[in-house]
Order: sequence, then C-alpha cells, then structure tokens
Amino acid sequence: MKQQINHYPKLAFVDIETTGSHFERDRITEIGIKTLADEQVSTWEKLVNPQIYISQNIQKLTGISQKMVADQPSFEDLAKEIKEELEGKIFVAHNARFDYGFIKASLKRVGIDFKPKVLCTVKLSRLLFPNQPRHNLDTIIQAHNLVVSARHRALGDADLLLQFWQVCEKAVGRERLLEAINQLTGNASLPPNIDQELIDSIPDAPGCYIFYGENKSPLYIGKSISLRSRVMGHFQGSLTQRKEMKLSLQVRDIDWIETSGELGALILESQLIKERMPSMNIKLRRSKDLCAWSLEKNSSGILVPVLINQKDLLPGLQENLYGLFYSKREAHSYLKAVAKKHRLCEVLLGLEKGAEGKSCFGFQLKQCGGACIGVMPTEMHSLQLQTAMSLYKVQVWPYKGPIAIDDGGEMIVLDNWCYLGTAINEDELSELKSAGDAEFDLDIYKIVKKALSGRYKNQVIHI
Repeated sequence: MKQQINHYPKLAFVDIETTGSHFERDRITEIGIKTLADEQVSTWEKLVNPQIYISQNIQKLTGISQKMVADQPSFEDLAKEIKEELEGKIFVAHNARFDYGFIKASLKRVGIDFKPKVLCTVKLSRLLFPNQPRHNLDTIIQAHNLVVSARHRALGDADLLLQFWQVCEKAVGRERLLEAINQLTGNASLPPNIDQELIDSIPDAPGCYIFYGENKSPLYIGKSISLRSRVMGHFQGSLTQRKEMKLSLQVRDIDWIETSGELGALILESQLIKERMPSMNIKLRRSKDLCAWSLEKNSSGILVPVLINQKDLLPGLQENLYGLFYSKREAHSYLKAVAKKHRLCEVLLGLEKGAEGKSCFGFQLKQCGGACIGVMPTEMHSLQLQTAMSLYKVQVWPYKGPIAIDDGGEMIVLDNWCYLGTAINEDELSELKSAGDAEFDLDIYKIVKKALSGRYKNQVIHI
C-alpha cells in the first residue's frame, strides 16, 4: 500500500468585521475562524467590543450594532486566545492583507508579535481559475455555487473560504493544491493581483514606476534608484501602513521607465505626475499662474513688494525676485506671514488700506513696529523687509548658458533652471542646446537647485 504523504498543513480560514478600513484608527468587531486540521474542522468565533463608535453604514453592512458588542470582551481581553487559536497554522483569508493587517496591528498594540504564513484566496483563485474574469468573494460565491449562511459576518465569510478550498481540492486535486500553498505562501507580501513574474521583471535600476488600478487608471507614481526594491517596499509596508495597504488592494498592474540616474528619475517623476494625475499622489501643480515678489522703491523712497505675474516673469534671469508662487493668493498669504513674523507694516506692504496719520490694524495688535506712524523709521522698515525676503530670493542661473549634468552616463541638459532633455551623445547634446527656451517649472527648479548645491555640483559640464 502506497503511503500517503500529501497532508495539508493546519489551515485557519479567517474573516473579521471592523469599524472601518483604517487599521490604526478603526477596530475589530468580530472574528471568525474555521480551522482545517487532520481532516477535521473546528470553529472559533467572537464578537469584540471595539470601544469606539460603529457607524450606521457599517452597522447596516455587517448587522453588528453598538448594543451587540457593548458587553463583549475587548480585543485586549481576547488577544492571547486569538494568538493561540492561530498559532502554527497558515492564515487563510480573502484579500488577506486586510484581515492579517488588522489582526497583526491589534496584537502589536498589546505587545504580541504575529508573523504566520499567509495565504490569500484571491491569489489562489487567480492561480487555479485564470479564466475567471473576477476574483472577489461575491464572484467566487456565484462561480462555484457556494452556500451563503451569513454574508458580511465573520464566521459566515470564513465558512465560504473553507467551501472554496473544498471546491479547489475537487477541481485540481490535493497535490496541486499543496503546490499552490507552497507557491503562494512564498510570495505572501505581494498584492492579490500582482504575480512574482511581473515583480522579477522589474529592474533594480533608477527610474519611475507607475501603479495602475482598474481600467489602467494611474493610482500612484514614484521614483527610486532601485525600482524593484522600492516597489516591494510598498507591498511590505502595506502590512503596517494604511496608505500602502489601500494601494496594494487596488493595484492591478505595474509599469516602469528606467533612467540612467537619480536626477533623471526625480525630474521624470515630476513630469509624469503632472501629465497623468494619479489618484494617490499629492497633486503637483503646473506653473501657468506662477508669480513672485520684487522689491522696488515707491515714490516716497520706501522699499515695497511688487507682484510680478507670469507674463513678466523670467526666473533664472531676473535678479530681484523673491518667493515663486503658484497663485496670487498664495503670494499674498506668504507676504502676510512674513509681515506678522517680522512685525512689518501691512499698509506699507500694500496688504491693507491705510489713512494718513493713522496706524495700521497690526500696530494696535502689537504686530507692527509702527513704521506707518513714524514710530519706526521707514529706512529701518525697508531694511527689515529686505532681510526677511532675502531668505526666499530666487537664485539667478549661475552659468553663462546651458549645462549638462552627468547622471549615470547620460547627460541631463538644463538652462535657466529649465529641463531641456536627456542626451546620450554629442549630436543629441547639440540639438537640445539649440532647441530654444523650455517652460519654467517650479518643481523642477527646486529639484535642480538642490542637485546643483549637493552631490551633482562637481558633475556639471558647460556646453
């Protein structure tokens, strides 16, 4: 008789209900576990007092009300029991990052470390049933005729996972299912819709990466000097950080663009975010309404700020520019902050209307030094204004013409803080140099300014 050696490891099919999706702010309200061990199924379930409010929407979805959990134990009370129930078992859940992330974070809050092997049934469904169009739990229920006992209750959904497991065994056999366990638990840190083959094809080189959601919509764009490592960092971080978890659950595909070095990656990232407007990036603004302050003497010889608008703005060429702002509103807010910090007069700065012989409103609040009524000499006010604004002076382009920066073997070509392009030979360098003026971009100005004052300052080539 042939000895049977293809036994399953112990499997814990887990589902939780929570007060929301933020595993640092929200809390667990119910845990259901179905354990499959030695061909036997055991059940463990508990309602949990989250000790915070459960919203009406969540109550309607789960059927778990504030009254139901009021007299139940807290997670802290149950923590050791939960850890013991899951100890030594593979943690099986649908979109496992969510359930595992919540339980891991909750145990960590009470000082318990939790690092099981994790098996995601979304990944299992994708692996074993690749022709199935979707792999969410409702689709799996319908596709495999699973019996629903209590949808959106923890034990009811855990039971659905056990049923799905039994469907998988019947469809592909125990040996193939054991292979799937080994394959998928080895890649437990990957999102359900991303496979290892795609990750392996990402180079560990500088560049930008793009995460896509449903319908190829851009979710997030980032940059790194080591693309594959950075992408994997997002997925590993998703077990402890809400934003990374949200990203991992939504990502459907990954693309990337290599650059020769870090500076090229920084510039490309800024351009791509503006072009593609990914939903999870901080939105970078175009410089179409750019403005800056200039300091000029008025008819009375007093130094005052004058706003220079986009059509008259030549950053990198003009000596007397301060700030650089995306809008007039932003420029005025900045000037108000400078006035308050340095006790300057808002009437003399043109921020407030004044009457001759009367103090400004700021003087009454002791926020103005009194230049408006002669308490402070106007010459002193002008000097203080110039000193305060000098911290934000826009640097004039320090070179006689275009330059190139060696960035990993390719040439980043710049002129007047503007990015002209990347060249790999003399012909391309000459072409970019004579291509004409490029549009000034504030984000690229900041990137290039920092680069030229840092590690790239000795890699400048005059062209």
